[in-house]
Amino acid sequence: MPASGLQGGLAAVAGWTPGDPARRYIGTMKTFQTLQDLAACVGQEVAVSDWTTITQQQVNQFAEATGDHQWIHVDVEKAKAGPFGGPIAHGFLTLSLVPQFFSSTFKVVEAAMGVNYGLNKVRFIAPVPVGSRLRARMKLLSADPIDNHGFQMAWEVTIEREGAAKPVCVAESLARMY
Repeated sequence: MPASGLQGGLAAVAGWTPGDPARRYIGTMKTFQTLQDLAACVGQEVAVSDWTTITQQQVNQFAEATGDHQWIHVDVEKAKAGPFGGPIAHGFLTLSLVPQFFSSTFKVVEAAMGVNYGLNKVRFIAPVPVGSRLRARMKLLSADPIDNHGFQMAWEVTIEREGAAKPVCVAESLARMY
């Protein structure tokens, strides 16, 4: 299928499998040539990250960095008798994985940089037991041109726990890319 037959800017995405109705891609990293190519994907799920495992060491380090030493996160023995049967990750630890999920799933060749512009909405829907495997689905909600040839993009980021029926976190993340 010629590239011109692909819809929604997919012609500029390296790794897309032409003719695949599910629009699966080959490999774990999508490559867009320009910001305009990425912006053409508004309304679409652009990427799904690989799974990453949450460890007790990560939880402890996050507690040290933030000062949040609540026992449900860091006291393994006490947490075993708690409401979740073991320690759980901080919600903000889960949220802090968003940059990792983005950087591991796609790149824009002609972009010089991207910056976090904030969040519109965040919900921690379900706990993340230590040892869980998480991944994120990123859907591009909007891409608006801004100064210096950039775009402000709003993303729906849905973080899933392997084997769970519902996501653990859903966030609307804002980024500016130049």
